Amino acid sequence: MKRRIYLDHAATTPLDKRVLKEMEPFFSERLGNAGSLHSFGQEAREAVEKAREDIAKAINAGQEEIYFTSGGTESDNIALQGVMKANREKGKGLVTSAFEHHAVLHTAQHLEKKGFDVNFLPVTKEGFVELSEVEKALHKETVLVSIMHANNEIGTVQPVKEIGEMCRERGVLFHSDAVQTVGKEKIDVQKMGIDLLSASAHKFYGPKGVGFLYKRAGVKAEPIAFGGGHEKGLRSGTENTPGIVGMASALKLAVKEMAEDNARERKLRNKLIDGCLEIKDGWLNGAREPRLACNAALGFDFVEGESMVLMLSDKGIAASTGSACSTKSLEPSHVLRAIGLPHVKCHGSLRFTLGRNTSAKDIDYVLQELPKIVQRLRKISPLGGK
Repeated sequence: MKRRIYLDHAATTPLDKRVLKEMEPFFSERLGNAGSLHSFGQEAREAVEKAREDIAKAINAGQEEIYFTSGGTESDNIALQGVMKANREKGKGLVTSAFEHHAVLHTAQHLEKKGFDVNFLPVTKEGFVELSEVEKALHKETVLVSIMHANNEIGTVQPVKEIGEMCRERGVLFHSDAVQTVGKEKIDVQKMGIDLLSASAHKFYGPKGVGFLYKRAGVKAEPIAFGGGHEKGLRSGTENTPGIVGMASALKLAVKEMAEDNARERKLRNKLIDGCLEIKDGWLNGAREPRLACNAALGFDFVEGESMVLMLSDKGIAASTGSACSTKSLEPSHVLRAIGLPHVKCHGSLRFTLGRNTSAKDIDYVLQELPKIVQRLRKISPLGGK
C-alpha cells in the first residue's frame, strides 16, 4: 500500500477527532436554530454564546467583540469593505502590503476601483513588511492598515505588535489577517494593538466553512450582506452551530497544545529545510526566522513546481506550489514576485507545511524521494540544469 503523507496543512488541516465528537450532537440531537425562542433554539444559542466566550478568551478579547462568519475570506471582506465604507467621513486611505492573501489583496483592489486611496506596501526580499514603510504610508486620511500576521505561502511572521502600536498612536485602525496564525502563534489583541482580526477554523484542526472576525468594541463597520440581522447586524445568516462549536473546541485544544506542537514541528521543519537545501540549486523562500514552525517554503532551479507536486503525489506525498487557493492560475505567485524572485524562479517553488501527525519518518521519506524527483525533472527540463 502506497504511503500517504500530508504536508499541506497551510491549505487545510484534518478535523481533530476530539473536535468532531463535540460537534456531533448539534447535527441531529441538539438541532435547534439559535435564533428560535423554544427550548431547542435556546439550547443552540447557549452553545453558540459559550463558543463565543471561549474564542474571545483565546485571543484576549471581549465576548461581544467576536462575530461568526463563513471563514477567513468573509472576515477579511467585512473588515476591509465594512470599515472603509463606514468611516468615509474620516478619509479614504487604506494601507496594506503587496503580498497579502488574495482575500485582502483583491478586496483592496476592489475598493481602489470604488474610489478609495489604497497603498500597497512593498516587502523585503526576506519576506517582511518594514515599519518605516508603514509609517511613511500613514497620512491624515488613513482609516485602516491591514497587514497579515504570517504569510500563507512563505510563512514569515510580520511585526504586527509594532505596527499595531504605530497605528494606535496615530488613531488609525489596524486589521490583521491571522488565518495562518490563530492556534499556532500566541495572540493577544490588546497587547498587539489589533482592532480587527480574521480567522478560519479549518486552519487549526476545526471544521471547514466557519470562521470569526474580532472587531474591537467601538469600531464602526457596515455589513457587506443583508438579511435577518444576525451577529448584531454585521453578518446576517443562520448561525452554523455545529461549526461554531467545533471551531471553539479546536481553538481551545490548539492553544493548549501550541507550545508542544510548535517545538516538535519546528525541529522536523528544520530537518526538512536542511535536507532540501542539500539539493543543488535549491533555496529557501523568506527568512529562516521568524517563520511559522510548520512552514518550509523552498525553490529549485530548472524545474516546475507543478511537476514536483504531481510527482510527489505519485509517491503519496501532498505538498503545494504557490497558494492552494489559486493553483489554477498560470501566473507566478504574487507573494514570490513581491519578495523580488525572478519570474522563472517563481515557477520552481515548493511548499511543505507540517502538522500534528507529521513524523520524523515522514520527513525522511520526503528527503529520500524529493532529490530523485528533482533530478529526474531536470533531465527532461528545457530550462537546463541537467
